[in-house]
Amino acid sequence: MSTAFTPVRTSERIHIMDALRGIAILGIFIANLGAGFSFYDSSINNVGPYFHKLDHTFRFWEHVLIEGKFYSIFSLLFGWGMALQLKRSEINGLTPVKFMRRRLGFMFLLGLAHLLLLWTGDIVCFYSLIGFVFLWMRKWNDRKLFITAIVLLCLPVLIYFLRMKWNVLLAPAGLLYGTGTTIDSALTGSKSFDEFLINLKTENYFFQLKSLVAGVFYRFGDLIFQSRPLKVLGMFILGYLLGRNDRYKTILANKQLLWMIAGGGLLIGLPANYQLSKLMETGLYYQLKIEGVYQSVAYALGVAPLALAYVALFFLFAQTAVGKKVVSILQPVGKMAFTNYISHSVIGTIVFYGAGFGLAREVGPVYYTAFALLVFISQIILSTIWLKYFNYGPIEWLWRSATYKKWQQFRKKSTAN
Repeated sequence: MSTAFTPVRTSERIHIMDALRGIAILGIFIANLGAGFSFYDSSINNVGPYFHKLDHTFRFWEHVLIEGKFYSIFSLLFGWGMALQLKRSEINGLTPVKFMRRRLGFMFLLGLAHLLLLWTGDIVCFYSLIGFVFLWMRKWNDRKLFITAIVLLCLPVLIYFLRMKWNVLLAPAGLLYGTGTTIDSALTGSKSFDEFLINLKTENYFFQLKSLVAGVFYRFGDLIFQSRPLKVLGMFILGYLLGRNDRYKTILANKQLLWMIAGGGLLIGLPANYQLSKLMETGLYYQLKIEGVYQSVAYALGVAPLALAYVALFFLFAQTAVGKKVVSILQPVGKMAFTNYISHSVIGTIVFYGAGFGLAREVGPVYYTAFALLVFISQIILSTIWLKYFNYGPIEWLWRSATYKKWQQFRKKSTAN
């Protein structure tokens, strides 16, 4: 049996998967602009000109419709992609786990570089670590995996409740937060978040680099406090089940099932996310109050179901005449999702931090949502042009070349000649 392994050809790519990935990074970008770049605070009045009341409304509905839903879709797609990659490595006679470990290892390094050089909110490094955990579970049967996914998505409610009773359960997150605070004070001299934010939006890139060291600890402390690893792993598993044995083909063909998923997800997810948004406005989640339990319940009932409803609706739409055209338009930006995702951090740094225009807390959701849409439209155009001349985005090319231990053909042969 041949041990030669070749990358997935362009003709073999699942276009609908690429298009959905493109939509996912748009949703993630909007959420990130609010929380990690503009640092919008709904308790502060007069953020940005003209749209103060509308900003609050926008923020509320972004929590309802966007917050958490698109990283969940991205997690689903990651698990789906892992299923396809593992299957292909087996077909080519390779050890699937060895191949995937190499792929995840280089993904970790790229994510770590992003985390330390650009933005503390990186998900690439985090996803690679969850991917390593998932490899241990990959041979479980479908029933066991499905039950595990549901348990993982619901478990954060119990964990939050238990933390209210036993503070020792806060130790891992607390240790990371404390380490981050110590490092931040030593490197940046910031004595409060407000002072840090003023420095971040006025100082140069060197200040940002120093803050990113502490940011690594803050980031992972927050991920642990939110039980995000469990939520992401749960969605990974559902995505893996979608891709395993090409199950997605059956699901795509079953419109009745898709409508059931969409209807059920909307029926459960929209009311739950409405309550989630109201609870998020209280700001009591990090204070271990009973409202935090309610918020955890609303999150468990709302986020994953609504994310799955979005996916089901997109699957249905993608099979219409108009939908097929939209998929073809979105496919390039999704195929270059890694590059486009990293470029969001570059753009965010230039626009909102002191290394650029320093607009943090100067604009609200109306402005940054419109800005995100303009960036996304630009990325659709640029990605389409880029892929006429190149096989991959720059970061995708580096990742694939490292994974396959061979420089991949970067320029398309017709243009290279």
